[in-house]
Amino acid sequence: MTLCKVLARGAWGVALLGLLAGSALADDALKLTELSPNGADACFGRVYDAAHLKAHPKQKVARIFFYYGHDPVSRPNEEPAANSDSSYNAFVTTTVRGAKAPEWAGGWCNHESEDGKSGPIHCGMDCDRTLASLKVDDKGRLILSDLQPDIYLDAGSEEELGAAEYDRQALGKEDDNFRLDPMPAATCKAEFARIDPIDPTLGLPLRERLKPDQAFCYGRDYDASHLASHPDQLTQSIRVFRGPVELASFASGGDAASWPDGADIAVTVTTRQKSAKVTQTYSCQGEADQWRCAASSKMSDFSCDIAQKEIFLKRAANGTMMLANPNSSLAIVDLCSKTADGKTKSDDKVYRLQPMPQSACAP
Repeated sequence: MTLCKVLARGAWGVALLGLLAGSALADDALKLTELSPNGADACFGRVYDAAHLKAHPKQKVARIFFYYGHDPVSRPNEEPAANSDSSYNAFVTTTVRGAKAPEWAGGWCNHESEDGKSGPIHCGMDCDRTLASLKVDDKGRLILSDLQPDIYLDAGSEEELGAAEYDRQALGKEDDNFRLDPMPAATCKAEFARIDPIDPTLGLPLRERLKPDQAFCYGRDYDASHLASHPDQLTQSIRVFRGPVELASFASGGDAASWPDGADIAVTVTTRQKSAKVTQTYSCQGEADQWRCAASSKMSDFSCDIAQKEIFLKRAANGTMMLANPNSSLAIVDLCSKTADGKTKSDDKVYRLQPMPQSACAP
């Protein structure tokens, strides 16, 4: 997935755009009085019935909603609160025929005139792409045009995917010039909520569950039965923890307002082949619904430049934590060796870890 695609479609991309774009876009937000005369969030949408879709076989979109206002997609996640403001002011979501959930894209809308106060309304996306063009008719309906067929795809994806696959993933030839009715803001929020429904079993984000000054220990010990049924798994025991050393490191140089950015964690692994524990320290930052943690030379058993070795932490059901290791970035093998450069080719990729007493993570 390229940066443009991630920025256009992800909540963490919204936050990153805010950092890149500064305050100029935010200052222009919610000033298009045609869409929102009173400055409140505005919603427009349409759900097409079977008769319309039958009469327009080249239209894939069965439901479409346009929201002008504050971000209806993001929700509390692992990103620091200081970085969570969005400079987008426009959001489109569509559901194509047969799809179970909508897709969405965000951008920002302004008048095309030099003073930004008159002329047609153009909505842009990241990487200099077009989200849509807008105008309001005399009945208050929103005319949405210039919706690009590859709005949910990377620029240049037609060449990459091939014509047949591109046509399957792109919007249809009649998916443009939509006439959307004004609706309550709550209607749009409910539609955007269908994109990624909140799973109540996951509980609080890790950044709320685990405090900056709080030690923690998660882990798992695999028994003989499990290892026998997973012959490619090297890991016999694993711990993920913050102890006195990691707490002191954050206390001396970390910023609690940016938590979990800058949080150090330690990962200890014991394998079938080696009875001795190997420990690796990682430095983490919040990224959407996960912590992205890069291997650090601090408190490490390795001395090479290993900053590109990463793991990912996510909250999981019933107070557990998921650790993803897609690039051999656990200390199962020597992180400095060439054999650690490729993808993990074993069962040592994803771990579901249970909370444990701090004594279980003691050196």
